[in-house]
Amino acid sequence: MKFNFKIQPFQTEACSNILRAFDGQPKQEAFSYRRDLGIVENLVAPLLAGMADDEEDLGFRNASVALDDSQLLKNIRQIQQECNIKLSPTLVKSLGAVSLDVEMETGTGKTYVYIKSMFELYQRYGWSKFIVVVPSIAIREGVKKSFEMTQDHFMELYGLKARFFVYGSSNLHQLDEFSSGSGINVMIINIQAFNASLKEDGRNKESRIIYSKRDEFASRRPIDVIKANRPIVILDEPQKMGGEATQNALKNNFNPLFSLNFSATHKTSHNLVYVLDALDAFNKRLVKKIEVKGFEIRNLRGTNAYMYLAGITVDPKKPPRAKLEFEVKQKSGIRRETHLVEAGYSLYAGSGGLEQYAGLSVFEVDPIGDSVTLSNGDILHAGSAIGDVNEADIRRIQIRETINSHFDKEDDLFKQGIKCLSLFFIDEVAKYRKYGEDGEELTGEYGKIFEQEYRDALNERLTLFPSKYQDYLRGIDVTDTHRGYFSIDKQGHSIDSKVKRGSDFSDDISAYDLILKNKERLLSFDEPTRFIFSHSALREGWDNPNVFQICTLKHSDNATAKRQEVGRGLRLCVNSFGDRQDIDVHGETQVHDVNKLTVIASESYANFVTDLQSKIREDLYDRPTKASVEYFTGKSIKVGEDTATITERQAKAINRYLSKNDYIDLDDNLTSAYHEGQKAGTLAELPEEVVGMASGVHALIQAIFDEGVLKSMIEDGRNTKLSDNPLNDNFYKHEFQELWKRINQRYAYAVEFESPELINKCVDALNTNLSVTRLKYNLTEGIQRGIEFDVTSTKTRDLKTAAGSSVRYDLIGKIAEGATLTRRTAYAIISGLKPSMSNLFAVNPEEFISNVVEEINNQKAAIVVEHIAYHPSQEEPYSTDIFNMSKSSQEYSKAYHAKRAIQDFVFTDGTAERSIERVFAEDLDVASEVAVWAKLPRGPKGFYIPTPVGNYSPDWAIAFNKGSVKHIFFIAETKGTMDRTQFRAIENAKIDCAMKLFNDIPTSDVKYHWVNSYQSLLEVMQKI
Repeated sequence: MKFNFKIQPFQTEACSNILRAFDGQPKQEAFSYRRDLGIVENLVAPLLAGMADDEEDLGFRNASVALDDSQLLKNIRQIQQECNIKLSPTLVKSLGAVSLDVEMETGTGKTYVYIKSMFELYQRYGWSKFIVVVPSIAIREGVKKSFEMTQDHFMELYGLKARFFVYGSSNLHQLDEFSSGSGINVMIINIQAFNASLKEDGRNKESRIIYSKRDEFASRRPIDVIKANRPIVILDEPQKMGGEATQNALKNNFNPLFSLNFSATHKTSHNLVYVLDALDAFNKRLVKKIEVKGFEIRNLRGTNAYMYLAGITVDPKKPPRAKLEFEVKQKSGIRRETHLVEAGYSLYAGSGGLEQYAGLSVFEVDPIGDSVTLSNGDILHAGSAIGDVNEADIRRIQIRETINSHFDKEDDLFKQGIKCLSLFFIDEVAKYRKYGEDGEELTGEYGKIFEQEYRDALNERLTLFPSKYQDYLRGIDVTDTHRGYFSIDKQGHSIDSKVKRGSDFSDDISAYDLILKNKERLLSFDEPTRFIFSHSALREGWDNPNVFQICTLKHSDNATAKRQEVGRGLRLCVNSFGDRQDIDVHGETQVHDVNKLTVIASESYANFVTDLQSKIREDLYDRPTKASVEYFTGKSIKVGEDTATITERQAKAINRYLSKNDYIDLDDNLTSAYHEGQKAGTLAELPEEVVGMASGVHALIQAIFDEGVLKSMIEDGRNTKLSDNPLNDNFYKHEFQELWKRINQRYAYAVEFESPELINKCVDALNTNLSVTRLKYNLTEGIQRGIEFDVTSTKTRDLKTAAGSSVRYDLIGKIAEGATLTRRTAYAIISGLKPSMSNLFAVNPEEFISNVVEEINNQKAAIVVEHIAYHPSQEEPYSTDIFNMSKSSQEYSKAYHAKRAIQDFVFTDGTAERSIERVFAEDLDVASEVAVWAKLPRGPKGFYIPTPVGNYSPDWAIAFNKGSVKHIFFIAETKGTMDRTQFRAIENAKIDCAMKLFNDIPTSDVKYHWVNSYQSLLEVMQKI
């Protein structure tokens, strides 16, 4: 399979912020210089064969940064103001003209961002030479793999490929190609190779090679070839390379133009231009949600009987049952078995009469508390073990829980074409793989346990009526479905990975080679491997998006190691076509149903989560904690296309608003009321002083640190889940069948409008609203003194001839492509601009094109919605499968047990206990007018209306009793307010489309409207 990459807004924003730091820098297609060819008669001569005489000595280096320090700092502070980042007091020039920091959480694609930034820097400013420095072989190999995987993607976007290579003292010819190439050239080097090779006084072979004139390099010093290019240095995980000696060596040896630092956890601050920390990534649904299955050993009164409570199961037609493991007497001896037991179950009888269980029975099974109360009054919580429990028991339970979690998710993932992987980290290879006296491979302790537990778990799930998923399982042998990835010795045997002193990860290339080469293969259903065992020191090399379970078969008190291990599974998964399963595919409410990482811990849930949260909190960007007047004063926010600065008076008004509505406490800390109101859409209107700044003001408020969000990032994997929620008898009621017949038809839309209408609206809007930023550049004058130059003066001037430079723009083509128009229509729009507007192209071509495309798309969306018409499509009608196929296991305690709904359990949106949806559902269930109702499933596998601005899923389908109300069938969307001016533009567009479909064409008594309560629904129905 092949990974499919797409343009994501947050990655584009990160790239844009890097580029904006250099606003005013003129573009040069290629800055050539005379290369030192050395002695051409030597081995380099064949490399030059075929070149024209006047091209032999040409090299292409990065043009100098033309902006002075004050302009660079001004640009950076402007970015920081708009992004609510603390302003840099000074320009940091540790490596070149400036050192820019980009903070991105693990799993959000920072490697993609800096590769994309290379193309953008080349396209906008002409800079083409880059060196990527990484802290380990693991990351180096991952970066190299990313370049290979994204090559076609960036070729489609930019029409060119980057030439990249991994530096080694044995491939010096690639340095010459790096220097002579005019396109994007990238050298990747790990810090170990850098330290070994790039010490001028080093005595090792590598240092002698790069610092001495080499016969095989035409009598040149390779280090001089690197420095001559003024490369842009990109530091991947700079906190691991932050030593003063290392930084000085990078500066002296590479002579960088400037540097870019990419990390999730910066230790040294430079000039920060973009932040996407763990909280941002979670809130934006860019990483998986984490659930933890903890493990706890405890003793009960008066017994040493072994018991382990795996969890509670809930079935609508049966009482709650507990998955309880205990000892059972068999003819062959005593063995431990897992049974589903309910209240009243006798453990003494179930064990075959073992004395340690005498008098013990199950008194209560509590699915809300995830616990079992025994007849002696003791309570056993899910994940707890009692009695004779040793190290081997703990590891067996961990392996079993990992297999069960894998199976619990895999069935649903399989239906969606998503391969499920589980990852075990172990400290000793011999526990998984051993070798006999003759070198034959033998299964170790963990391998044997895995195969035993896998067979038991599989047999529990196989039925007499096999599905495609069960056919898939039957086709995989247990010995083929697990595999180890370890370091390899000269005999080809798996061995423990070597770890250098002061480190906790390995640089053994033999292990990473295996892991990375099999990355895509592991995601194919043709590959039987689903369970992976790897050495814990190799965790940095694992980077597979479809890891859904991580189990560390060892105990660790190291919070950093826990965070790193969890990071191996945070990336959003992909399906068998290589498509990322993100918020665009599943929607905001369901993306974490699919993307959930289960961590099987060897300690209690509380201990593991406390350590993990403390490390996440430590690594978070230094966020504000108080919604004080001081915090808001002076902040810059976007108001439409303009930027506004909040005055002290406005800041006081915001603070009063928050206090008046109990959104902050007496110490200016945000309360849960604000966050619940924000999610439910019920926030009070802002005061008059700032009502026009609503979007920006609320963005500032939401940037304040909230401990509650940190807690919501991790949930207890032991909580009782509801895995089966079938349709009940209510679905087959006459009233709902009549409603279902009217709404299960799929629709398509058509839009017909004349091009002149779009052209005229676009011309009017552009002539009124279009603006661009004027480019500037610095002119530096100096005088030569010997071989050095002294700067005598600098001047900042407007760049007035950008469009007339050597850079050629296909203006019409770019606009037609960006706005999806014909060239004829794009030409008509540009031709209609006033001279004062069309002349802005010469001021800043790139921004001119971007702003024109954005305005055209806005106008086009408005016209499309206005002229849309729906008609039945040729697709099959919705089947009843949509009510279950798009949902994974959900937490039982969050469900509403309904009486009149078509499913016994209803899951409503919103985190508040009494959210808008929860209250609405409860009111529907008791209303005398309502016969039957349904919560409509969202997402591409659920119920949706196609619209030009994205698919739209309303919330409710309601069938009323005949004669009780005006309209007996209704489709409703619950909102926090009835005031449509409070909705986002895209929400209004989707609502307009739904009203066109259900209200403007005859749909046999079915009507649609948005409501904020059941009472408002009744009021709306009387008006339609």
